Amino acid sequence: MLFTSPTFLFLFLPLVLLVHYALPRPLRNFWLLLTSLVFYTWGEGKVVMVMLTTIIITYGCALLIDRGWRKAGLVTAVTFSLLALFYYKYFNFGVDNLLLFLQAVGVQHESLLSLPKVLLPIGISFYTFQCLSYTIDVHRGHTPANRSLVDYATYIALFPQLIAGPIVRYVDIRDQLRQRRTSSALWRTGFGRFIVGLFKKTVIANTCAGVADGIFQAAPSDLSTSMLWLGAIAYSLQLYIDFSAYSDMAIGLGRMLGFEFQENFNLPYTARGIKDFWRRWHISLSTWFRDYLYIPLGGSKVNGTRLYLNLFIVFLATGLWHGASWSFVIWGLFHGCFLVLERAWLQEKLDRAMRPIVHIYTLLVVVVGWVIFRANDMEHALQYLSGMFWPAPGEKAVMDQLAFFNIHAHSITMLLLGVLIATPLLKNSIERSGFGLKPSERHQVGSARLAGYYLVHLALLLTSLSYIAAGTYDPFIYFRF
Repeated sequence: MLFTSPTFLFLFLPLVLLVHYALPRPLRNFWLLLTSLVFYTWGEGKVVMVMLTTIIITYGCALLIDRGWRKAGLVTAVTFSLLALFYYKYFNFGVDNLLLFLQAVGVQHESLLSLPKVLLPIGISFYTFQCLSYTIDVHRGHTPANRSLVDYATYIALFPQLIAGPIVRYVDIRDQLRQRRTSSALWRTGFGRFIVGLFKKTVIANTCAGVADGIFQAAPSDLSTSMLWLGAIAYSLQLYIDFSAYSDMAIGLGRMLGFEFQENFNLPYTARGIKDFWRRWHISLSTWFRDYLYIPLGGSKVNGTRLYLNLFIVFLATGLWHGASWSFVIWGLFHGCFLVLERAWLQEKLDRAMRPIVHIYTLLVVVVGWVIFRANDMEHALQYLSGMFWPAPGEKAVMDQLAFFNIHAHSITMLLLGVLIATPLLKNSIERSGFGLKPSERHQVGSARLAGYYLVHLALLLTSLSYIAAGTYDPFIYFRF
């Protein structure tokens, strides 16, 4: 079940909210757990047992850690969680590469061809990392183990962030699981944040996706340099707006249920360097790798080669986290290379350079990386990048290609709106207008301001629903995660 589906919007969500607020507080977590399991099972079926098994084992391991079996509890939890993740996410990838290797060395491998394909449970990377951070934090003494299986299972399975993040840490919502505060201001801003995310996803991100997918599905040799750049830019906008839209919806839903989730994006395309980009992009993932992989490896306290090796390990893991493909591995190492360069000598030059030059450098690296990320394989990525930077003679007319891919005024308008969203201009304008209400505004808001807030969000909601009703292109890009 997706946030953009009519079933979710008109049946599931209203029922969850009505019953949640009608129930006494001690029963609300049980209700959220039950409905979250329904939400996940709706599309995943029996695979929900993978998540339930992970929840039960890591819950028990945390109790073992609390009772003195520290090493046994931690090792068991980490081993099981990673083995489950590797099996479901990387088994097919491993078998495919083993077949290629055996074929290259001339070894018979017919028996491997009969192995069944393993289905990837949606969201396994997100909930596995939450289970890992919980047990590691219990082991580090950052939090005691939760004695309530219902509360812990609710934390892992909570439907707002289950399938597309952000990665929520137990220590951040521990108190909210026990006692959540609710208010009209929190509910109002949560509802508004959800609508903004819904609009960004259904209207802008999906339009960018239509442009990007059409261009990336064509042979690069058949496209002009300008069309290849348009496809790369459209995909860069799609990925950011789609992902940040799901984070907006998750944060908004969380507020409506009494939870405050951390922000996951901070205008990453305004970054000044790749290091700054990763401070702004998918913040919950980058901080997870920092705290649970980079720092345990030694972080910045080591010098020279070991420091650079740590960065490569982290970004190798980052690439693999996104999917089982060599394209993701190379994309991760690609970013790792630039982080090493910035750490070694480039950062000093960036600090002295003019801001436009730094932004051009950052965006160029990021967009090239997204081409590698999006391409079908590395051969496709290299052909695509070659066409972007080395135009072929006798290219087709741009207008003819725009017409062929059905890229019209509406598509261009949505792309430009996507660019505007990626900059601080729109955010600053909303804040200055007074329509950007905050959860901290608990006192009575002026009637004119409140009316304007609701009118703007009503318009966004109606526009989003019209796109949903029209059955417009609505890809879900998180199946690989």
